[in-house]
Amino acid sequence: MHSEAFEAVLDRRLSLTRQVLALKRKEYAGNELRLGYDRLHNFNRAASMLSCSREKALIGMLSKHLVSILDIVDDLDIKFPSVEMIEEKIGDAINYLILLEAMMKEDGAQRKESLC
Repeated sequence: MHSEAFEAVLDRRLSLTRQVLALKRKEYAGNELRLGYDRLHNFNRAASMLSCSREKALIGMLSKHLVSILDIVDDLDIKFPSVEMIEEKIGDAINYLILLEAMMKEDGAQRKESLC
């Protein structure tokens, strides 16, 4: 892939990532009173249900998306996915990794504060 084509893929991915995360933010904003406007609510709730950390809950949910991507890759010789399908599945995985990064940074900052 030439640099220009790769840059186009990168630009589109970054744009889609921002769009999806902004859309999800608006979904949680609608539940602001009930959820306390926590973008990580689903993972916190799943962690509570599963008696594990929210990071492990996220990894469990991410694994579903990764299995879907693996299935698509395994079937490439049989059926090539649409551009929309590729963008959705790759985007889901990227968004979960961004949320994991946010969690880990938040947890790290809280740990530093507790040590002071």
